[in-house]
Amino acid sequence: MFGKKVLALGLVAIIMAAVALSGCSNNNKENTSSSPVESTDATNDPVTFNYFSFGAPKKAILASETDIGKELQQQTNVDWRMEYLVGDGDTKVGVMIASGDYPDIIDSSGQMAKLMDAGAFIELDDLIEQYGPNIKRVYGPYLDKFRQKDGKIYFFPYTANIGYLSEPNFQTGFYIQRSVLEEFNYPEITTLDEYFDIIKQYKDRYPQVDGKDTIGFATLAGEPSSFFTLQNPAMHLAGYPNDGSVMVDMETHEAKLVAGSDYQKQWIKKLSEVNAQGLFDPESFTMNRDQYLAKLTSGRVLGYFSYSWQVGEATDNLKKAGIDEKRYVAMPIVFDKSIKDQYIDPPGFVNNYGVGISVKAKDPVRIIKYFDNLLKEENQILVQWGIKDKTYSVDENGRFYYQNDEQRRYHEEVELSHSFGFAYFNYSWPRYGNNSVLADGNAYGPGNQPEVATFGYTDGDKKLLEAYGVKTFSELYSNPDERPWSPAWSISLEQGSPEQIFITRSDDLQKKYLPKMILESPNTFESTWNEYFGKLNSLDNKQTYEDIITQAVKDRVAGEW
Repeated sequence: MFGKKVLALGLVAIIMAAVALSGCSNNNKENTSSSPVESTDATNDPVTFNYFSFGAPKKAILASETDIGKELQQQTNVDWRMEYLVGDGDTKVGVMIASGDYPDIIDSSGQMAKLMDAGAFIELDDLIEQYGPNIKRVYGPYLDKFRQKDGKIYFFPYTANIGYLSEPNFQTGFYIQRSVLEEFNYPEITTLDEYFDIIKQYKDRYPQVDGKDTIGFATLAGEPSSFFTLQNPAMHLAGYPNDGSVMVDMETHEAKLVAGSDYQKQWIKKLSEVNAQGLFDPESFTMNRDQYLAKLTSGRVLGYFSYSWQVGEATDNLKKAGIDEKRYVAMPIVFDKSIKDQYIDPPGFVNNYGVGISVKAKDPVRIIKYFDNLLKEENQILVQWGIKDKTYSVDENGRFYYQNDEQRRYHEEVELSHSFGFAYFNYSWPRYGNNSVLADGNAYGPGNQPEVATFGYTDGDKKLLEAYGVKTFSELYSNPDERPWSPAWSISLEQGSPEQIFITRSDDLQKKYLPKMILESPNTFESTWNEYFGKLNSLDNKQTYEDIITQAVKDRVAGEW
């Protein structure tokens, strides 16, 4: 066993050294990869390319095994071997870069900066110009927002909105089990203190569920890639949207760190008190995503903080089970009643990740043609709505809707969504932005279509909404204030730069100290906070980081991306 451990450590050292060399050799250099403009397959024979995603994990599949993938294959003669991240993203991207073994296209998720620094993507300008009329139609207004420092385009972001329509059933933030609200006759809950007070009262009345202890509050901070679920509530509670590691002043446009702020202190101190009351789930720092979702569906958890996309499987399974009182509703909780919530993001553009064609792509021309075909409006309808009369219907006024529950299930149930292909094609490809409007006035995605928003409401949904005097869940939230820089978390930092190193070290400090402050006795909170605060402020380049983000925000306000 000892020998195996030494061998494993040696292998990791070799990989890390190769990654370091790769980063050094590419750092501060323009990506000199040229984009071939001649296809290696002029006959348009059937071909299968390789697709890899660093995004949410899914089962590896051949695209043509799904309805959507099969339809697109029939149009283009192109199929895809689709693979998804298993394990740690940083390790995977390190191995990929060190070996130079890239798939044909890569959905970067949070690994874009490393892939760009390694020169993993080809330049796309010539390909777009020659083969991309639909690409230019969709991305035209945004092209200058995702050109790199050398003035070239290397990937396609996912947020190119054509028009704008908000989501009627928006739910993100502090979720609470509906049985808690029903127990106390649907009280108005606005502040963090009110939220935890009602959870404590309910847990005191019902200390166990099916023979197991009731859990007051949980969050997904056990996986490194999801630790932001513990970091972000502080900014939301203070009335800021999700701008990543900073809060941006609406008047001065100055960006200040969330880490070490009075808001973070207030949030973490409250969790320390909640833990001392026996309400906080200590497994929040050890459980993985599957364990977290299983716990949410068990009926034992009374409250949690998450973004809706993190918990879709759990919410779908609870709805499918048909026990409305064990389902959850998200509330726009803030620190005090004078604060306007800003959970709903304003219109924005994310320019620091997307999907690109790698330097190892076998036929970039065939791929760019596939992308362009995908961006035809009829195919954007296919990947969002599906096939008419199978997964959606059209009324006499041309409005898209669900005629029956079977159509809804294709979009909302995990197994059907995967087999049809929605789970594989509706996001991590060149696409319209989520809030887009189709040429005929229908919403780009079913989630934003008013006729769909209310179709799947259960009796429990209707009862809850009526109790709070609203017709849709998004009406529980305030409308977002306009922020031309949104989101600030999409501001790219150069790999290896002082500011990038600072934010990495800041995150490391938070991963060490925030759980400690929550799980230890409240009597030690102040001393541990002071220790954490001192170490955070002693890190090099804290002010440099804030200054760089502030300047980038101001540039975006001025229209310079």
